[in-house]
Amino acid sequence: MRISYFNNKVEIHNISEDFEPEHIFECGQCFRWNKEADGSYTGVAYNRVINVKKENKIILINNTNKEEFKNIWFDYFDLGRDYTKIKNRIEDDNLSDIIEFGKGIRILNQDEWEILVSFIISANNRILMIKRVINNLSKNYGEFIENYKGKNYYSFPTVEKLNHISELDLRNMKTGFRSKYIKNAAKKVYEDKSWFYQLRYLSYELALEEIKKIKGVGDKVGNCILLFSMNKHEAFPVDIWMKRIMEKIYNIKGNSENIRRKSEKIFGQDSGFVQQYLFYYASQGKLKDK
Repeated sequence: MRISYFNNKVEIHNISEDFEPEHIFECGQCFRWNKEADGSYTGVAYNRVINVKKENKIILINNTNKEEFKNIWFDYFDLGRDYTKIKNRIEDDNLSDIIEFGKGIRILNQDEWEILVSFIISANNRILMIKRVINNLSKNYGEFIENYKGKNYYSFPTVEKLNHISELDLRNMKTGFRSKYIKNAAKKVYEDKSWFYQLRYLSYELALEEIKKIKGVGDKVGNCILLFSMNKHEAFPVDIWMKRIMEKIYNIKGNSENIRRKSEKIFGQDSGFVQQYLFYYASQGKLKDK
């Protein structure tokens, strides 16, 4: 991998096989990235707005600089990890075409608080509605970041901000029944931030047990939080897509926790990476090909 820095732009070379913007931003792990007419993606993370595009096997990150790239985006895009090595390590004939289909996926290292609320919102919800609710919350309770290419962008609301608004205010953001869970999460994290931000340093099993103490966080949501913001790559979130594909490929049935535990035994330390390849394949309507 070679990195070049320019005025308001960073280029990443020699990584094209392991970095595909569409795979990364459409695999269910994030909700603040949107596809542009030119095929690029514009998104908000860590109070910054950037645009990401793949062009002639070069990854272009626009609206940023060398300092931000080193302090934020290198870790955010998990660029210190060799994904080719991970894919080569997963020796399973059932997965070869599935991994090839989503070969450009990288697991983003996202903000714990934002991911907690985002995946509470995701429960029994469609991607379009999840994005709309998160945008409502950010526009009304976040801070203005900048106007980028004619569109205003806002930061995700802080713990303090969401803790001090009412459940009715949250419902007005179209959160529905999830408003009480968001309110509970804000109160719990606000009262004990050290507990929440120390979860990433616990073992996977203990961290999952702890995060599920927040109302509205079950096995699936808890594993999403651990995988997408706390570096728990042993996690294997299970939703309807995963139930379908694990039954079809591995004949694993049962409730979410049962499927998750059996899957983690099969895939071990690479469970989270495999889950993303599987989820992307299934959610893009490719199950019929198996």
